[in-house]
Amino acid sequence: MSKIGIGIVGCGNISTAYLELAPLFKSLEVRAVADINPKAAEAQAAKFGVRAESVDALIAAGDIDMVVNLTVPAAHFEVSRRVLEAGKHSYAEKPFVLTLEEGEALRDLAEKKNLRVGSAPDTFLGGAHQLARATIDHGRIGRVIGGTAHVMGHGMEAWHPNPDFFFQPGGGPVLDLGPYYITNLVQLIGPVRAVTAMAVASFQTRTIGNGPREGEEVPVGTPTNIHAVMEFENGAIVTLGASWDVWAHRHGNMELYGETGSLYVPDPNFFGGDVSLVAAGKAPVELSWDHPFGRPNKTDNSGTARANYRTAGLAEMASAIAAGRGHRANLDLALHVVDVMTSILKSAERRDWVELATTCDRPAALGPEEAAALLA
Repeated sequence: MSKIGIGIVGCGNISTAYLELAPLFKSLEVRAVADINPKAAEAQAAKFGVRAESVDALIAAGDIDMVVNLTVPAAHFEVSRRVLEAGKHSYAEKPFVLTLEEGEALRDLAEKKNLRVGSAPDTFLGGAHQLARATIDHGRIGRVIGGTAHVMGHGMEAWHPNPDFFFQPGGGPVLDLGPYYITNLVQLIGPVRAVTAMAVASFQTRTIGNGPREGEEVPVGTPTNIHAVMEFENGAIVTLGASWDVWAHRHGNMELYGETGSLYVPDPNFFGGDVSLVAAGKAPVELSWDHPFGRPNKTDNSGTARANYRTAGLAEMASAIAAGRGHRANLDLALHVVDVMTSILKSAERRDWVELATTCDRPAALGPEEAAALLA
């Protein structure tokens, strides 16, 4: 397979992961980076041996086939629109848009131009989550009838040097971290039918704890403590707790309850982790398989070995384009997740139920052999 030329727009913290991990995949070659701050682009270009461009020049470049949009969420739609207008495939960080109208506009443009749109997160392709998927698909807990998902902590102002946008509309724990959890639930269970929620911003300001702005207070303009209930089209009811107002808790990241057993699923912010099955009346059993995207390949700041294959979704999309088939981290999936998240926030504001306006297919499972075929 020939390599697809990748350009990255946005050279913030997350760009390092894309630049470090793209070489793991045989279909990808990052050729240029750009940022509204030229010095940020120049620094990443020098570090990773690619060229630095202006945003306009990168989008127009003849050797760039797909642009990865790593800008702040509020800029995702406009940058992705410009990419498609230039005749390039677009892949955005999550959330890929902030409204259904933006997502529909990108779909219409992509169809008109015969181009693809993809979006993070791709962690649902990780070995642990594909093991959970296979366990469900093989009927080992029966039909999923319920579950819980919790992503709770005390925000990122303690470590992020510029956390402002996390606490403004377009940020918050649902739109920032919810994509990992909701995307994984959709690939495990299927699409969502309706939601209800309550939400609050418990603190009016946050204090930056790291970097040159340490001690500076930033305002909070979006809910930071959200509790939601999601009704899935298969009838399952799942509780979601998403909060940046919690110092500590003992909730599992994700638990799914089936007719004949329960499944404990690890943090969908990561590709790996432990998956446990509890069949009716039996003791928990740790499940395992040798999936390429579950093998530890990085060590985090706490010294924990992690499986990190970010850009797997991008590589799978490139492979799908070459093969003429649909890709897994696709627009319909991403837009449905945006619909779920914005409906949760809408429900909390209205204090009522919200029926989803979109649906999607479960993305195809990604088994060990297909995953291995993507790697260099």
